[in-house]
Amino acid sequence: MATREAEIASCLPGELRTWPDGRDRPAGVDAVRLVYRHAGAPPQFDEATVLGAVQRAARAWAGCGIAAEVLGEAAATLPGAPPVLVQWNEAEARGNFALTDLGARRLSLNAAMFKLLAQRNPGHPAAQTLQMALSHEMGHFFGLMAHSRRCIDVMSYYDSGHGEVCSTRDGASPKAVVEYRALLPTACDIARCRAVNGRAR
Repeated sequence: MATREAEIASCLPGELRTWPDGRDRPAGVDAVRLVYRHAGAPPQFDEATVLGAVQRAARAWAGCGIAAEVLGEAAATLPGAPPVLVQWNEAEARGNFALTDLGARRLSLNAAMFKLLAQRNPGHPAAQTLQMALSHEMGHFFGLMAHSRRCIDVMSYYDSGHGEVCSTRDGASPKAVVEYRALLPTACDIARCRAVNGRAR
């Protein structure tokens, strides 16, 4: 999968293409601060595993030029913009593995979906799905509202919902692997983030 690795690491001219499902906008903050609450997590994930995934996503998105911090719950009472609460809340995830509420500053994970995944496909690497879902939803807090047409991007959707499918650099089907999408933001995800937030290199 050398092409896939190259797609993760580089962003070629013309590859910053998105579905018409949103409009990127500046994050409007100097730092994205996150607090993780473990209550309600499914049994296959201990607190250290999920917290580690939140921290990896935050470190990767910091390449956008906006600081990202993962704080303890006590930090939620500090002055300034409230942190993003990363929580397990099935109702707020609305049938997705994860879902963002920008207005309420919440990123909700769905324990029921991960339990179902474990039942239906016990061999599936659920920790990778967790990482990808966290990285994707976190990207919205950095201003990426549209979804990428590049299959590899963590901010991608594989299809438009209207018969159009995402693209790969070599034209191959993303179905060649279980999950083509990257676990962390790619070079194109970061390039889009820097551009919309005025952090161009």
